[in-house]
Amino acid sequence: MVIKTAGELDKLIRDVLTAAGADERNANRVAEALVSSSMRGVDTHGILHLPSYVEKIQAGEIVPTAWPEILQEDTTSALIGGNWTFGHVTAKYAMDIAIKKAEAHNVAIVSMVQVNHIGRLGEYAEMAAAKGMLSVVWAGGFGEEKPVAVPYGGRQPVLSTNPIGMGFPVGDGPPMVIDYATTTVAGSKVMTAKDRNIPLPAGSVVDKDGVPSTDPDAFIDGGALLPFGAHKGYALMLAVEFFGRILSGADGFSDEEKRGGPTFRHSGVSLLVVKADLFQAATVYSKRAEELANRVRSVPPAPGFESVLIPGDLEARAEATRTRDGIPIPNPLWQRLTALADSLDVNIGV
Repeated sequence: MVIKTAGELDKLIRDVLTAAGADERNANRVAEALVSSSMRGVDTHGILHLPSYVEKIQAGEIVPTAWPEILQEDTTSALIGGNWTFGHVTAKYAMDIAIKKAEAHNVAIVSMVQVNHIGRLGEYAEMAAAKGMLSVVWAGGFGEEKPVAVPYGGRQPVLSTNPIGMGFPVGDGPPMVIDYATTTVAGSKVMTAKDRNIPLPAGSVVDKDGVPSTDPDAFIDGGALLPFGAHKGYALMLAVEFFGRILSGADGFSDEEKRGGPTFRHSGVSLLVVKADLFQAATVYSKRAEELANRVRSVPPAPGFESVLIPGDLEARAEATRTRDGIPIPNPLWQRLTALADSLDVNIGV
């Protein structure tokens, strides 16, 4: 295991992306997003993705100097075209617009098309929570050309991970943040498990014949992901597809050759943002939110657990630990990063 600080990873990402053709503002934003994920312990959405982003730039799927724009808007909604820049850039641009509209009109919904991988959905929920907003993020459309998830009761893939994120400000403490794929695990978690030579949780994947497995290679060798929670997770997966791809009209922007690649060419993301003090004073909201969070955390833990947590607690703990101790990177991933830097004549250091 290699240990690096946030500053070291930030510089590495910026140097690699600019060497690959990104402009400074885009490279800075992607570095911010990847380091944030790594710092908060969400390694599946951290620096792990850097090699694939460079590959997508070289393949013409990502336009590394493009910038998003507003395609359509009114007082409480907007449609953003990402122009196939990095998804992290488009998503932050869209969330900034959603927050401003909600600040002025209490609620806003903003959708994105021509959008590449936006990374950790929880980051955007945290942005809204920091401004006193509740939020929901839906991301769908990844399975139109290259499905990776089987429907409940099916043996062939037809959908994708279809993640959903939510954020809720909780007084002066860290927000409650929900962020997960509607499959039992995300595809990046499969790769992380392979790098660490560990099995997947039961109910995560099926092999190419539809047989359940815990072996990461079963998915890599033609298998598929399973929806979490059986029929309940499958239903939520479909709901995310409606809010993400269908509501945004993403398919109408998917005809550019190469752009987005088979996974992101049809993807759409929608953000719903609501002021926490819409129906009551902010102080009252905060008091009730803190009371609920503390009441849940005070429940005695069941056997095998140290404490009861609310969503977001683990990430806050991870950030405190990694700020102190650094970010651990598995040796196979560090070797890939070293090779990538060498290929671009970037000095990665020791």
